[in-house]
Amino acid sequence: MDLLQDLAWRGLIYQQTDEEALRNVMSSEKISLYCGADPTADSLHIGHLVPFLTLRRFQQHGHRPIVLVGGATGLIGDPSGKSEERNLQTLEAVQKNVEGIQKQLAAIFNFEGENGAVMVNNYDWAGSMDIVTFLRDIGKHIGVNYMLAKDTIASRLDTGISFTEFTYTILQAMDFNHLYESHNCKLQIGGSDQWGNITTGLELIRKMQPEGSKAFGLTIPLVTKSDGTKFGKTEGGAVWLDPEKTSPYEFYQFWINTADADVIKYLKYFTFLSHEEIEQLEKAVQEEPHLRKAQKALAEEMTRLIHGEASLQQAIKITQALFSGDVRNLSAEEIKQGFKDVPTYEAAGEENLVDLLVAAKISPSKRQAREDITNGAVSLNGERITDSNYVLTDTDQIEGQFTIIRRGKKKYTLIKF
Repeated sequence: MDLLQDLAWRGLIYQQTDEEALRNVMSSEKISLYCGADPTADSLHIGHLVPFLTLRRFQQHGHRPIVLVGGATGLIGDPSGKSEERNLQTLEAVQKNVEGIQKQLAAIFNFEGENGAVMVNNYDWAGSMDIVTFLRDIGKHIGVNYMLAKDTIASRLDTGISFTEFTYTILQAMDFNHLYESHNCKLQIGGSDQWGNITTGLELIRKMQPEGSKAFGLTIPLVTKSDGTKFGKTEGGAVWLDPEKTSPYEFYQFWINTADADVIKYLKYFTFLSHEEIEQLEKAVQEEPHLRKAQKALAEEMTRLIHGEASLQQAIKITQALFSGDVRNLSAEEIKQGFKDVPTYEAAGEENLVDLLVAAKISPSKRQAREDITNGAVSLNGERITDSNYVLTDTDQIEGQFTIIRRGKKKYTLIKF
């Protein structure tokens, strides 16, 4: 099975321009290809991952990936998928975002060896171009009627589109043409919403490069969930690659909570597990779904890829501690991750447990608090307390910062000191 057949098996091909010709080129030479992202924030989220992971699959087959972060296009704004104009970012904000995203992408690709990845920023060639050069050398080759036929532009004609966003597709086309000239880049890949921009790049290459020059485009389907809700969103918002925005534990939990109906598709999309390994996990979903082997494999592969082995082991440790209730061996940092969304109460120091349960609204009254304690329903850091006269001291604090109170089986409260 060749690479394109593998991508098809994984469901990663939505559209492509000339499959047979691309396969012939790839069978005779190792090509350079690129995928890009605009720095709309200082971190990517998991919705950005599939095209870049697909780019990495090409690298694993010996091809050279060019990883583009759009410092110039990020200043303009892609109209794709938008019903109204984006708010323009400052140059300083975009440059800060570029740095954050480049760091994240650098962790995904191998930059060493014959097919080591190349990191580029389109501001390096577009930022200094003057308007007359842009209009004469680039704009002359792309007809207005051609652009009006693009879905991303046509869909905005009724609501309005500025000349700035109207020209975005030409800027991205200019990227493809520049990389074709400077890196012999013959393929652009991207999400399905990028088809119009990719084909504009092919049109510009056809117009500006010598006769017979050949380049290709390939898009990847939008990631969807079987229940119709949006992929990559939680109650807390997007699932970011930045561990400060989405902790490794939260990242791990997102994947491990994948529905049975979606998990095999996501294993194919996101992981580098072999066909045989994925087929075995698919069998496990059908025959022993309660073990959640596929979800565990997905969560482990993705957390290891994005955050590393140490963060994966930390996420597993937090998960096991929360499941068992034995949280005493967690560090303060692990508690911050695992108990980020539980109710929190700030205590001054030594406090009677009954008073603390009422003050923290864990129990509704002192009478109920005493009953909860004597009935064995209250634990501190995983240890059951049955003495209603118990007073919390420094020994109940984890690293002098936290105490975890659990009432019943699942109601946790984080006490901060």
